[in-house]
Amino acid sequence: MNIYETEILSIGNDAFSFLSENMLILFGEHVPPELMDFCFKIKVNQITGSIEPGMSMHFGDKSYLITSVGDDVLDNLNNLGHVTVKFDNAINAELPGTIHLRASTAPLPQVGDKIIIN
Repeated sequence: MNIYETEILSIGNDAFSFLSENMLILFGEHVPPELMDFCFKIKVNQITGSIEPGMSMHFGDKSYLITSVGDDVLDNLNNLGHVTVKFDNAINAELPGTIHLRASTAPLPQVGDKIIIN
């Protein structure tokens, strides 16, 4: 069962620049203008459960195991649509607004791609 689903509405001009650090920044429709260029803008939708290590996060047709979840991820996604996603296998959340995934490289999401957590 999906506990979260959204889609990518637009991609900032510099959003892919963080791929070299194996991370993506997601932000909802009301992304501050000074951050817009660095984010994948998503539709803000409510989470219907908690996000836990061992669950999966999907970007389009690619699926990744969640290895760690920061303490502020639920509130940030529900209220702002904002989280950082790191593809680094970390088992301890580096920052409170970060989701860590089992992977060594980030995907190349496109406008219209679904992001699903289950």
